[in-house]
Amino acid sequence: QGQLVESGGGLVEAGGSLKLSCKVPGAIFHSYGLAWFRQAPGKEREFVAGMNWHGQNMGYSDSVKGRFAASRDDATNTHYLQMNNLEASDTAVYYCAGGTGGPRRDDYRYWGQGTRVTVSS
Repeated sequence: QGQLVESGGGLVEAGGSLKLSCKVPGAIFHSYGLAWFRQAPGKEREFVAGMNWHGQNMGYSDSVKGRFAASRDDATNTHYLQMNNLEASDTAVYYCAGGTGGPRRDDYRYWGQGTRVTVSS
């Protein structure tokens, strides 16, 4: 764990936007799918968005569909999560992970340390 490095979290008002970044080691970036998970206080870690190793979108959770968008930059081995129209319920620690790109947490071998997002209402 800890081989992926997230950044970009912070405090934002409801309705605002943030863009998270995840710097991924090349060996992981080019061999595994990538995903974003989040964990709110007192809750289980949940899938947010994922991409397979080809860069194809693997889906979004219903709670973020239409507001969040995952992408990647192959030149810099960076995975992104653009978050728009943020809601108080989006408050959580966001984790970048390397694995299948699908929604099952157990399918991920590599994790970052997380970046905290707080949305004020």
